[in-house]
Amino acid sequence: MSAPSTLAPRLTLGRIALFAALGLFALFFLTPLYVMVSTSLKTMEEIRTGTLLSLPMSPSFEAWAKAWSTACTGTDCGGLKPFFLNSVFMVVPAVALSTLVGALNGYVLSKWKFRGSEFMFALLLFGVFMPMQVVLLPMSQVLGWLGIASSVWGLILVHVIAGIPSTTLFFRNYYVGLPDELIKAAMLDGANFWQIFRRIVLPLSTPILVVTLIWQFTNIWNDFLYGVVFSGADSKPITVGLNNLANTSSTVKEYNVDMAAAMIAALPTLFVYIVAGKYFVRGLTAGAVKG
Repeated sequence: MSAPSTLAPRLTLGRIALFAALGLFALFFLTPLYVMVSTSLKTMEEIRTGTLLSLPMSPSFEAWAKAWSTACTGTDCGGLKPFFLNSVFMVVPAVALSTLVGALNGYVLSKWKFRGSEFMFALLLFGVFMPMQVVLLPMSQVLGWLGIASSVWGLILVHVIAGIPSTTLFFRNYYVGLPDELIKAAMLDGANFWQIFRRIVLPLSTPILVVTLIWQFTNIWNDFLYGVVFSGADSKPITVGLNNLANTSSTVKEYNVDMAAAMIAALPTLFVYIVAGKYFVRGLTAGAVKG
């Protein structure tokens, strides 16, 4: 009868040690975020006289306001607001189109196979592992031929094309796990390609849709290379604006403004993962176990 009494304390101590270790790791990874937020709420006088981890004595959003609408970025003044709006106008259609095309490709390559479909899927996979720098020159030529170089529409096209391999991979691997009997039964009932996709496949695609939307949103919002290469003076995304702000020449470096600008640029992705993070994890594991 002594085994249960000695086993319970060991389990309790083990759980306490586990939670303590997880807490330390969480504290370690959240420290940079704390420094960014606290610094953005301080005045320059507090930053000069205080320590990096000290709390702001009198929190102020003045640095946030300056980073948003009044700070100078290189030769242009106006803060991050125009860059933020450019990113919003770019991300929404780019994410929607790349996800839709990926869903259609995955549907075709998994449930409507044809001669050479596996080879075509293998070719698409090259796009997942291809370095982004490889496509800079040919893509710039294509955008010039289409007349949308240095524009938001050009950035949308670039991100849609760059995202298709990944979205196709996600949807194809997910749709392979859907029962073929559903498709065959719908075909026997007279449903065509689009009716099956819209009424049967898409309603069953919620987990992978969430994963793809979050994945694409994060990649496109945080992209810097395509933004700095393919954008013009009036179409630069938030990452380019943040870089310009952080590297602008000034007699006095305003670290609070830089931190506020970094937080403004990071807020959308932080919001998405806080709100939909659990659905992202569920979507990644959906279909992993069959039976």
